[in-house]
Amino acid sequence: MLLSRLHPSYYNTLLPTSFHARSAPLRHHHVLDGAITVPVGRSAMSIQARDSDPVVDVEAQPLKLLDRRAKLKIAIVGFGQFLARTFIAQGHELLAYSRSDHSATAGSLGVAFFNDQHELCEQHPDVVLVSTSILSAEAVLRSLPIHHLHRSTLFVDVLSVKEFPRNLFLQRQTRHFDILCTHPMFGPESGKHGCAGLPFVYDKVRIGDSDDGVERCRAFLEIFEREGCKMVEMSCAEHDETAAEIQFLTHTIGRVLAKLDLKSTPINTKGYETLLNLVQNTCRDSSDLYNGLFIYNKNSTELIEKLDVAMHAMKKELFGRLHGMLMKQLFESSDSK
Repeated sequence: MLLSRLHPSYYNTLLPTSFHARSAPLRHHHVLDGAITVPVGRSAMSIQARDSDPVVDVEAQPLKLLDRRAKLKIAIVGFGQFLARTFIAQGHELLAYSRSDHSATAGSLGVAFFNDQHELCEQHPDVVLVSTSILSAEAVLRSLPIHHLHRSTLFVDVLSVKEFPRNLFLQRQTRHFDILCTHPMFGPESGKHGCAGLPFVYDKVRIGDSDDGVERCRAFLEIFEREGCKMVEMSCAEHDETAAEIQFLTHTIGRVLAKLDLKSTPINTKGYETLLNLVQNTCRDSSDLYNGLFIYNKNSTELIEKLDVAMHAMKKELFGRLHGMLMKQLFESSDSK
């Protein structure tokens, strides 16, 4: 269908919202850049259902494949300013939804803010980006009225665990939606001076074979390539196994040290300053994030057990050495009498 090859601006102009509620065949003549008139006919809507979720059988709005810097319409669920600024700076169209009212902040950034999920999905974004807390992700995703979305909409998450959203997407989303699981290994603090050289992990869980689906995924990943990120393609399972050590362990050590109520002193060493910074950085993140890293990454349980064993081994080694020294002093004192 030539209609499916129209640029989104033409598509939106030619097909009003009422298109989705009509079932009679439509025939129009469309002029493309003043060059050619083409008759187009198709049924306006057919519906397929799976798990009681209707999906409107309307073809997605393909990106211009010759435009290597295609602009995306990205809907952020769980408004995040850090990513929004990056997307806006590269010229993408941003929509946002959150249970909290961020309309003023969104407006200042040039982001269209919605307090109703139905209205958000009715904008037919190319990409739906789930940027919620780990603990609330399932409830938020289940509440999305996905029947308003185009087929081949790309679902992306930026959660700090990966197998959980992967499985959630596969269980919840019909086969018509593409799935890309990602984890920017940085945040507002670590990325405040730019993301160049920082890892961006991704797993193309399910990307369709169509040119527009492949291009949509490529265009999204290119956002972070252009920021200079170190792009790392990695399975969700491998990510969680690795992240348990580099992320959950870091947060755990930081929070354990916070329990000691460490204070800065006039004689701080560089190593001690590093520990104070670790406490500050990890405790700045919400407890929801830390709990999510533990609950939704099966590798975290094993890691915290290993940490406990290591601590006991270290204590045994230290007290064993102390006991040996005391016994030696005791016997040396007895021999001298």
